[in-house]
Amino acid sequence: MNTPVRRLLVFLAMVLALAGVCVVSMGIGAVELSAGTVLRVLLAHLPYPFTLETTIDPTSDAIVWDIRLPRTLLAMLVGMALAASGGIMQGFFQNPMADPYVVGVSAGAALGATSAYALGLDFWVFGINAVSVSALLCAVGITLLVYLLSRRRGRVASGTLLLTGIAVGSLATSITSFLLVMGQEDQRRVLFWLMGSLSSRQWDHVVMLFPYVIIGLSAAMLFARDLNALLLGDEQAAHLGIAVERVKLILLAAASCLAAAAVSVSGIIGFVGLLVPHVVRLAAGPDYRFLMPLSTLGGGILLVLADTVARTALAPAEMPVGILTTLLGGPFFLYLLYRQKNRLF
Repeated sequence: MNTPVRRLLVFLAMVLALAGVCVVSMGIGAVELSAGTVLRVLLAHLPYPFTLETTIDPTSDAIVWDIRLPRTLLAMLVGMALAASGGIMQGFFQNPMADPYVVGVSAGAALGATSAYALGLDFWVFGINAVSVSALLCAVGITLLVYLLSRRRGRVASGTLLLTGIAVGSLATSITSFLLVMGQEDQRRVLFWLMGSLSSRQWDHVVMLFPYVIIGLSAAMLFARDLNALLLGDEQAAHLGIAVERVKLILLAAASCLAAAAVSVSGIIGFVGLLVPHVVRLAAGPDYRFLMPLSTLGGGILLVLADTVARTALAPAEMPVGILTTLLGGPFFLYLLYRQKNRLF
């Protein structure tokens, strides 16, 4: 079987797997629902003329449509955003151990969320929690600051960007720690947010995240060929006709947009952006025309599965999903270190 056909089959299989995982996830919980019941509820909400004429139990309808569907969709979107952002960053820095947070996105989001709690801004604006808005704005602001500090004579060197991200991120983390110590009454809420959780998320969070994911993924797909060229090095990419600095700026903006938006609604969920692109690269190769869509689907599958386990494993209590992904990602990170001698680009 030739490679394009095989990749198409893999893509279709992952689409079906993502759909299946979402349906199963919506059926699992304190009230168990069959896949058929979940599908009937979903079909009943389709717009005319696709609406399925059937009698739906109001309780099942409320459980699926109002509680589990928005959370499942949010898990899928956050997973997609983090995996795509991680894939871009790994190509940008030509390092398989780069993740979405390498330029200070997570530190900025944590600072924004902690500042919002410290200032008593835990209220809702147009259906969106002010903490999420503050986290998003600070994450974008920190990323922009890192970019501006790294820019020299109209160019941004990857190494300089990485080191600047570490330095600025460390500064933001120290301020976050100071605010945590000073505002002890908010420590529990902030720590739960920092560990990453999709608990109590609603349709408003899905609406907030969706446009950022669409814009970020569209940019990543459109510039996949350019990212392939950047893997050869800036000079070779320029010889191939790539506007290197413009492309790098767009890719950095797309990756940061995806990561910042995801973190603003879910908190810090680690290792999704590291694990998924790396595994997909090993399985499907380094061509970003295929790596990006497959990583996006893989991220959605992984986080929906992880969130399902996180909310059911210790029921009625709930584990922050960030803890679970870190438990999975930690050993894999050690594996990456072990294999560092074998270059993957």
